Amino acid sequence: MRILVTGGSGFVGRPLCRRLIEAGHEVWVVSRDPQAARRVLPEEVRVIARVAEAEAARPEGMINLAGESIAGKRWSEAQKTRLVDSRLTITRELVALCQRLVEQQAAPRVLVSGSAMGFYGDQGDVRVDEQTPPHDEFAHRLCRQWEDAARQAEPLGVRVALLRTGLVLDRDGGSLAKMLPPFRLGLGGRFGDGRQFMPWIHRLDLVRAIEFLLTREELSGPFNGSAPTPVRNATFTRLLARQLKRPAIFPAPAWVLRLALGEMADLLLTGADMRPDRLEAAGFTFEYPTLDRALAEILG
Repeated sequence: MRILVTGGSGFVGRPLCRRLIEAGHEVWVVSRDPQAARRVLPEEVRVIARVAEAEAARPEGMINLAGESIAGKRWSEAQKTRLVDSRLTITRELVALCQRLVEQQAAPRVLVSGSAMGFYGDQGDVRVDEQTPPHDEFAHRLCRQWEDAARQAEPLGVRVALLRTGLVLDRDGGSLAKMLPPFRLGLGGRFGDGRQFMPWIHRLDLVRAIEFLLTREELSGPFNGSAPTPVRNATFTRLLARQLKRPAIFPAPAWVLRLALGEMADLLLTGADMRPDRLEAAGFTFEYPTLDRALAEILG
């Protein structure tokens, strides 16, 4: 398949592009910095600066991973706007590309578009599947707009799969890379009371899930992209500290996190017991279904 990827030079995109190339696909990546992207991607990947440049390639599949990091900066109103716009702009460009290709009778078959566990908002102890009603807060509204933009490709005859990811774990980026330095020094600890759920997924399983949704023609709609065994923050803290053979006795009180991060502290202090029901029902199996196993592979 000829596949167009946005966000292809990022934490998830890099191993995804390698896997797609190894599987025999032709991969095009959209990057704001093509030179930097070429340095981190396989030489077989075609790198372009704008979505519109892919029109001549007539991609058969599209994977949309682009978007500014939600935890990169404190959530001022201006930053919230940037977070939304960074997702909506490129998603709408992909839908516009689909429209032009439809007119050429060359419509892409599938769009796998990113979303996140934030779609559900704070769910407390509720077991969350793809049908769970969301809690209305900024993270939900961000993800809902992102998903709604991607769904605009459906009336054009494009199959759309939406992947609501949990915390993506691996050794060289994402949330875990930010947590490791204090934990290695024995300065780690739970966030708040530690009771909030942390849906997570090993990066390799997320890459496999994206490929699964790309190639299974009967699958569309939302899918929870997280391991089948979410844990509470206190458990995550304990297991990470045990893997590193360090104590974890320095909790971060909720009031300190809210003072330092403002509304963005909700990312650390709330969560959802999110389960990948639709992925598993479709036959997807996780190589790293438990946090112990995932951390052992990443840090062992």
